[in-house]
Amino acid sequence: MKPLLFTWASLFCFVLFANAASPDASRKKWKLIWSDEFNKNIVDTSKWKHPGRSHPDWCQYQSEDPRCTYVQDGNLYLRGIVNDDKSADPAPYLTGGLISEGKFAFRHGKIEIRAKLECAQGAWPALWLLGEGLPWPDGGEIDIMEHLNHDSIFYQTVHSPYTLNGNTKNPPQGGTASLDPLQYNIFSVEIYPDRIDFLINDRVTFTYPKLASGPKEQWPFDNKFYILLSQQLEGNWVGKADPEQLPVQMIIDYVRVYEPRKR
Repeated sequence: MKPLLFTWASLFCFVLFANAASPDASRKKWKLIWSDEFNKNIVDTSKWKHPGRSHPDWCQYQSEDPRCTYVQDGNLYLRGIVNDDKSADPAPYLTGGLISEGKFAFRHGKIEIRAKLECAQGAWPALWLLGEGLPWPDGGEIDIMEHLNHDSIFYQTVHSPYTLNGNTKNPPQGGTASLDPLQYNIFSVEIYPDRIDFLINDRVTFTYPKLASGPKEQWPFDNKFYILLSQQLEGNWVGKADPEQLPVQMIIDYVRVYEPRKR
């Protein structure tokens, strides 16, 4: 996940909640192939692992502290907290996350995540995908949802070598949607050979197309992708955290992945 600046022109180009279709009709297109309903009281390690801590902003405070990542009452909780024991870990904050790398990945399908957020200065929850077995950004990145601070908008974005070379407007690299982050919403992407549709609550909010005459670097989205769920604090994009507003959390009801149903 990288910072992304949208121009006013590009923001107005996104027609939010356009191309609405009947949810029941849409689901007939898909066959469920993998899911986690979080009905156990522990994280299913056959499906997930902790991402570990590293230098990128999104994982600079990732921790396996059980207060940051846990399953309870049919939900996954990913929390950002103040670190109360810097003698064991010098990080000022601890954050939760899970990834499916090495355990599950999919190509050309749909992922659907039902989640709700809490807001805090410096909070940066995200639901996203990375190309498996390939270095970033060669494998591509699909940000199903990112949220900053107390914003009333969500960001939905793609990243690739093409976009990192400044090609963010042809086609537009991402869009935003206005919603109440404190309510449950269903965040989805549908990955096709020629486009990626972003949806919220079963309505298309943004589409990223494959250019007919574009370079190979514009479309690394035929790869397999693994899933990342992260509740980060701080970073160049989101700014500094306010410890008085912590803890903060993202609550995930389920993650479901589908493949196109054969006719």
